[in-house]
Amino acid sequence: MFLLSNTLSRGSFASRRAITLALKATYSSAPKPTFYHKDLQITEVSSRKTYPPKEKLVFGHTFTDHMLEAKWTRENGWETPRIVPYHDLQISPASSSLHYALQCFEGAKAFIGTDGKPRVFRLDKNMERMNRSVTAIGLEGFDGKEAEKCIEELIRLEKNAIPSGMGYSLYLRPTVISTEPTLGVRASNSALFYVICCPCGPYFPTGFKAVKLYADTDHVRAWPGGTGGFKLGSNYAPGMYPQFLANQKGYQQILWLFGKDNHVSEAGTMNAFVFWVNEQGVLELLTPELDGTILPGVTRDSILSIARKWGEFQVTEGKITMDQIVNAVREGRLREMFGAGTACVISPIKAVGYMGSEIQVPLDPNDPNVESGPLAKRLYNEIMGIQYGEIPHEWSRIL
Repeated sequence: MFLLSNTLSRGSFASRRAITLALKATYSSAPKPTFYHKDLQITEVSSRKTYPPKEKLVFGHTFTDHMLEAKWTRENGWETPRIVPYHDLQISPASSSLHYALQCFEGAKAFIGTDGKPRVFRLDKNMERMNRSVTAIGLEGFDGKEAEKCIEELIRLEKNAIPSGMGYSLYLRPTVISTEPTLGVRASNSALFYVICCPCGPYFPTGFKAVKLYADTDHVRAWPGGTGGFKLGSNYAPGMYPQFLANQKGYQQILWLFGKDNHVSEAGTMNAFVFWVNEQGVLELLTPELDGTILPGVTRDSILSIARKWGEFQVTEGKITMDQIVNAVREGRLREMFGAGTACVISPIKAVGYMGSEIQVPLDPNDPNVESGPLAKRLYNEIMGIQYGEIPHEWSRIL
């Protein structure tokens, strides 16, 4: 720095200008580490589409008029983010995302609150997790706060596409895919970040419906040192066939297990929760710990935070085996089981098929006609209340 200052002070105007231009060229050619909300460009459609009546919306079938996208290359970094009309992607058949599953995604929601204002729920946590997933597949991350701001602009633009009413929302699907048109097992040198939006109705149109899970002892979802803790497309494809087999047996989802002791892992594509009186006689809400095989769900984190704030029972991130659950049922210590995720929020579990037997999971002992235990229903109502603004909370961001 001293030598550069000396040169600038002693040199001619022409030489100083040449050095200044060289420095600018050096800095301008450096890869941009992120895209920025201040650079966002918006191109709107000429005419808006008409959406089906909200009662007929099917999850993942209807998409809004616009999408957000930003391109990345290893040489130049992130390009200008753009909101553009929804369109099909044009990528090479040799794109590495199609061959080596270099892709990741997120699931978030925007809502019309009871005050009529659009809001989003914990989008910052989704962007944190997406950056971890992007890094896990060898791509470059981005500033999560800048991405949030861009996504929020997309939500504002699509405000009229958000169906109103409890249980209705605009599902957001941020995605990153590699786009380099090269057949070669290596990190990609180009990628696309994009966000599409899907207006959708309640996950349970007829109310809470408890599900039956098949505890699979033949297939494994994730393993230590693997990618189970990231939201990668490659984590989902291997579960399709085991899911089909579970459906053939009459079960809606798989209860994934791991290890010779059959530790409970995840419930389908959801985080699993067990509410029981443990072997020490303590009332406890337990969910599998984040050991690298478990996806750090946003709803999971929300449930743990809410339950700990209540302070009414022990809240644990730990381990539990199927034999422990079987014993808890036999001894009358199992209170509830449920899954949790963005799409459904809470999914009560009423039975688990395991080793040729079907374990009956308690629901509500005071009302045999409902399909949810009292804790699952209470957590569901609490989270929904926050999402729709009925319960003021920092997690619900008004746009």
